[in-house]
Amino acid sequence: MAVETTISPGRSAGDCNGDISVNNNRPRRKDLERVAEYPVMDKDGKPHAFKSLYTPTDKERSRTIIIFIRHFFCGNCQEYLRSLSSSVTPEVLQSLSPPMNICIVGCGQPELIPMYARETECPYPIYADSSKKLYAELGMTRTLSLGSKAPQYMQYSLPSAIVRAIYQNIKAGRDAFKGGDYFQVGGEFLFDDGEVTWCHRMTNTRDHVEIPELRKRLGLDGAKPPLRKTFSSGIRRNSSQLSRKLSDRRKSWSRSRDRTEKPSPDGSMMEKVKEDSAAEEKSERQSKEEVETLPPGLPPTASGID
Repeated sequence: MAVETTISPGRSAGDCNGDISVNNNRPRRKDLERVAEYPVMDKDGKPHAFKSLYTPTDKERSRTIIIFIRHFFCGNCQEYLRSLSSSVTPEVLQSLSPPMNICIVGCGQPELIPMYARETECPYPIYADSSKKLYAELGMTRTLSLGSKAPQYMQYSLPSAIVRAIYQNIKAGRDAFKGGDYFQVGGEFLFDDGEVTWCHRMTNTRDHVEIPELRKRLGLDGAKPPLRKTFSSGIRRNSSQLSRKLSDRRKSWSRSRDRTEKPSPDGSMMEKVKEDSAAEEKSERQSKEEVETLPPGLPPTASGID
């Protein structure tokens, strides 16, 4: 039996208007035992038991936040991970006592994990639960509602995020249909020594817990987060590459035009006229010289000159 999720009266989980009402009750031990062996796939398609993401590997205390995202083409979730990766680095988490870890789980196919990591510049391990069993068992729901306001972590407008998502879909080609369920929303779960001590379930497609709140849960509330630049280095890199390609294309066109450019018809004709005129003058001079060398009284026709 999945963790109980409350839906507002008269509404369905697939509604697009307004937030879905869910509770943030922590999964019980028996809930975790039920999903412990559920497989999640890494970028190579290799399965891992869900419990391996949060179970301590040694005797030391271990803490892990597992962030369940939406489909792999969701611009909102991509923005969330960009902001998170900029604000909370693995080095900072490992410096805490006890150390912290972050894992990401999406509902798409594992083939898209490399693309997702590249687009978000996420330094944390990313897994895929394409069956969505973990989402259901841990009480996460489905909706297309955007919510009433834009979250703080969003640095792009909604139209911009949509355009970026469409571009990624086109670029993915055949993998465009492997991103996952567009209705599925996720949440955040804090595991401490194998037990969930705090969780937050999304009520709309942008309702990830805000970065300051997450930092507080991580134990970083006293530290000022670094400022995130408006454009990530990946976006700047892509823009720079595009500029270089356009510059090279212009240079190529210029060289091609120079090679194929021919003299104008008027110029060619004038050169031909000049050459004919010079040849005619030379012929007249030669004829005159030959006439002057003839013996006296000999008609010009005798020498073969008309």
